[in-house]
Amino acid sequence: MQRRDVLRLAALSAGALATGRPSAALLQSDPSLRNPKRRVIDSHIHLFDPTRPGGIPWPDKTDTALYKPALPERYEAMAAPFGVVGAIAVEASPLGSDNDWLLKVVENNPVVVGAIGDLAPDALTYRADLDRLHRNPLFLGFRYGNIWDRDLADDLKKPGFIEGIKALAQAGLVFESANPDAKLIRALLEIAERVPGLRIVADHLPNAKVPAEPAALKEYQANLHRLAEHNSVFVKLSEIPVVTEGKLVKDGAYYRPRLDALWDLFGEDRVIYGSDWPNSDHVASFADTWSIVIAYVATKSAAAAEKYYWKNSQAAYRWRPRRPGQPGE
Repeated sequence: MQRRDVLRLAALSAGALATGRPSAALLQSDPSLRNPKRRVIDSHIHLFDPTRPGGIPWPDKTDTALYKPALPERYEAMAAPFGVVGAIAVEASPLGSDNDWLLKVVENNPVVVGAIGDLAPDALTYRADLDRLHRNPLFLGFRYGNIWDRDLADDLKKPGFIEGIKALAQAGLVFESANPDAKLIRALLEIAERVPGLRIVADHLPNAKVPAEPAALKEYQANLHRLAEHNSVFVKLSEIPVVTEGKLVKDGAYYRPRLDALWDLFGEDRVIYGSDWPNSDHVASFADTWSIVIAYVATKSAAAAEKYYWKNSQAAYRWRPRRPGQPGE
């Protein structure tokens, strides 16, 4: 993106945040924004289909915001006007068979450049499953963290768990983790130290549960700094929007200190864009989330913005473009 485009987007986004006018309205009022020069790879979307035989483990039927098919066609129709040209699908199920379902959906939809599955490194079938899935170049790795009633810190003590993660590193794949808190950051630091060179992606760090007690907060901050010293650790600036008193905060200044702290700590080469769609619909629309994101990133250099929007995700995941218009060809 050229500097003049960055400044223009910053002004437009600031106006949207100040007036509450969503990005969708900006796209309608300014058609040139429909085809911006930036190209974006969204590193964090979830795909699922409640109409499948047997149903799905998540979301629940009572979740009226999410319980409907979330498939690539729907995502692309919504996200493409914002400059999104591709995405990475992150698991939404602990069922082993859903790794294959997800990969099949991805294979049939080249807007998705790869998939992060779900595997348990201590499972009896883990090595066989890892080898089988790895044969598909669209399988980029797996996610394991504070999700599906798991606890990464405790599970690291299980026999064979670290060895399983070492096998992932040897395969050149990614270890991803979600729902960060102090305990999870400590666990990721242990993995980074015990499995040097493993590419680790920490999801949703802006929304981390940060300790309030002074000693615990000091330990959390120290561990986060030590984690950032590992050049193979990347973080997603995802789950950014915040609701207070029942209203979405749209003031860009509210988010800047928290985002700057992470951006400065990990550096412009290791921060990644992810929308968390459609889970993000619980908090904000895609348009509102995008307004907050572009307002913040427009304060960075054009080169740094390009890294955030796609280059860093390619460095972390090693995805490859699947159709014309996707970057990294």
